[in-house]
Amino acid sequence: MTENQELNEPLQDSKATYVLSNVAEVVERILNFVPTKSLFRMASVCRLWRNCARRVLRTQQQLAWVSVCGPSTTEAHSLCSTLSEEVEKVFLLPKTVLAMVDSATFSGQVYCYRQNKAKRSRQSPDTVEELNLLFPKGCDILGITAPGIVLTPTGSCSSPPQEYQDGEAGFAVMFPSTEGVQIKPFHFCKRTISPTALKEAGLVDNSELRVVLIFFYEAYKTGGARFLNQVLEPLAKSKALIAGGIVEGVFSPPRQCCSEGSYGAVGLALSGPKVQGASVLLDQDVNSAKAAEATIRRLSAARIPEKNTLGFMFACVGRGQNYYNNQPNVEADAFRKVFPNTPLFGLFGNGEIGCDRIIKDDYTLCDTDMDTLQHEYTTVMTLVHLG
Repeated sequence: MTENQELNEPLQDSKATYVLSNVAEVVERILNFVPTKSLFRMASVCRLWRNCARRVLRTQQQLAWVSVCGPSTTEAHSLCSTLSEEVEKVFLLPKTVLAMVDSATFSGQVYCYRQNKAKRSRQSPDTVEELNLLFPKGCDILGITAPGIVLTPTGSCSSPPQEYQDGEAGFAVMFPSTEGVQIKPFHFCKRTISPTALKEAGLVDNSELRVVLIFFYEAYKTGGARFLNQVLEPLAKSKALIAGGIVEGVFSPPRQCCSEGSYGAVGLALSGPKVQGASVLLDQDVNSAKAAEATIRRLSAARIPEKNTLGFMFACVGRGQNYYNNQPNVEADAFRKVFPNTPLFGLFGNGEIGCDRIIKDDYTLCDTDMDTLQHEYTTVMTLVHLG
């Protein structure tokens, strides 16, 4: 190394230090390539970096998700162990998380029906606590277990969605805080359900309510059917899109109001002028790939924007591969043919909630009869756009 080179190195370092300490445009450009968790750590370097980090955070409005399939190498479910690594790479600040895992292998703390002693002995409260620690304080996490899972692999929106009716699988969809979109979680059980509770959750007397994703647990217990009607009857009269199903259980949020074996409902109420939605019902007569695609194609009539849109599939455990003459992944493949760049998530459950409905600025509604919302041996296919 020459004498001139030795002199130039400190000079170059000082220039770089000056730029990174004083030129906001350069710092902000660099921080755009930094995942959100690392961005928070970098924000503590100095005032300039903190201000740049705040501006970058406001631009991170894209949806993100983590999906897994296959057995875990630890005692925890594979979704929990994978999330701890993948959440470090996410480019958004999660405000709400919707997580679904298969009920057969999940070992977290869960209140659910048909839970035998073997499953109870595997429960670990630490699993849910560790999941909460992965996300920012104040982030709402809705965690559901179901007999089967539908997911789009982590990465690209155009990755082929997969149906998993057996084996370990799960996903976590992360929603950022978005202007013009309000996502409010809710929970009711037989002790807390009331007209006042429904109103406080934003499910009735809410002119901006657009979409409700709702999931019932313990619904087949004595009194469960009456409870289901108490919740769905006012929702059926609303101008919102209602979609969901009857699931095995719920592991987040933990609620002290629920006694052992208590039935209840959890979900997300999506309100705001930027929210749009559409859903179609694949009824019992839809039993071929061609018929499934033709039914799903009706969703395209809603002309919902592709960007920031999710697909949700809520299917009966009686459908899937066995329903289509041992042909796997029929409905997920049909969805991808119609919407190749929209990620699809969902579950196989013990009853489906939904109907044909389009929610936009000018409403096109289905029949508001409550009976049209409850189904068996069907699939509810839904699009939700978040501005």
